[in-house]
Amino acid sequence: MNYEASERLQKLPPYLFVRLEQMTAKKRAEGVDIIDFGIGDPDLATPDAIVKTLQEEVAKPENQKYSSSQGEKCLRQAIADWYAVRFGVEVDPDTEVCVTLGSKEAIFNISQAFVNCGETIIAPSPGYPVYSAASPIFNEAKCASVPLRAEKDWLLDVDDCPKGARMLYANYPNNPTGATCDLDYLKKLQDWCRDNNTIFCYDNAYSEMCFDGYLAPSALEAGMDCIEFGSFSKTFNMTGYRLGYAVGNKDLIAGLKKCKGQIDSGAPVFVQKAGITGLKMYTGRKLPEVIENNMKIYAERRNTLVNGFREMGFDVRMPRGTFYVWFDTGMTSLEFTEKCLEAGVVCTPGSGFGASAEGYVRFAITQPVERTKEALARLKEIL
Repeated sequence: MNYEASERLQKLPPYLFVRLEQMTAKKRAEGVDIIDFGIGDPDLATPDAIVKTLQEEVAKPENQKYSSSQGEKCLRQAIADWYAVRFGVEVDPDTEVCVTLGSKEAIFNISQAFVNCGETIIAPSPGYPVYSAASPIFNEAKCASVPLRAEKDWLLDVDDCPKGARMLYANYPNNPTGATCDLDYLKKLQDWCRDNNTIFCYDNAYSEMCFDGYLAPSALEAGMDCIEFGSFSKTFNMTGYRLGYAVGNKDLIAGLKKCKGQIDSGAPVFVQKAGITGLKMYTGRKLPEVIENNMKIYAERRNTLVNGFREMGFDVRMPRGTFYVWFDTGMTSLEFTEKCLEAGVVCTPGSGFGASAEGYVRFAITQPVERTKEALARLKEIL
């Protein structure tokens, strides 16, 4: 029996975080005390109100059945209401909103719905690996990897983008760099995509993870010629719940729904109803108290980590968005990562986010301040 993988699968690089998990597991098996800044998985708890709703709703038999690939109407309406409150954008919950299994699957499935063999997908480098690997490879498409540069504040420059591309991915606040943008920048991206007949896919998963008075905009504030992806994962510390959404142009949403209809049967109904509780915490553009408190915790950790690496001589920017710290190590990404691992500290090599990020690393601020200080003390001895 021949079980040789398909050519697509063979082209697909090992998923970055799987490799990190394997390396970390090996060190743990050796008895090393690991302080993990690798995977961006919040360590803070899901807000109590959301957990309480989940507990109540999962006990109801009507919530234990299949949902639909587009999501429950009640959650789609709550997402539409949230967009009106948070961004001042009116969207139709029936034609312009789709509930997703986190944002990752939708970021992939939108390319399945609209990209043909041989067409081009523009992916930022560094960037989320799904943009540059899974989406192009599984559509037999070409990837135009466009470098982001520190001197341009890690903002994608449309002058570097090839014309005639079918799709463009962008993401701010940005993973992995922590870079942020304003609404004028999003208007520029959307205008360029409209003028070049390129589908604009905006990953806004970190819109609520902001510091120092910054508040991230939505691409929909610049117009509806796009599709935007969001997630409950980082906002409400709900990574394991697998709940997200896509909002935007009705034709793009229709294509996503059709694709999803062949693949999944929707997020669990009780999870969707818990998500509604989270969205209803918002009464305006400002972050609700429970989210604001979380960001204060992250801010203290961010400051500790950034200042610690600055004291070691590294040039580290203070990010205004996401919960990542990103900097140039002055050596290869793998060399720095391996040095850290020898000290029992896990970080993510920047090269895993694209060739243009060689030499950089990403630290997720998912460790308490005292553990962060312990990690810095270990690293100070070896770096």
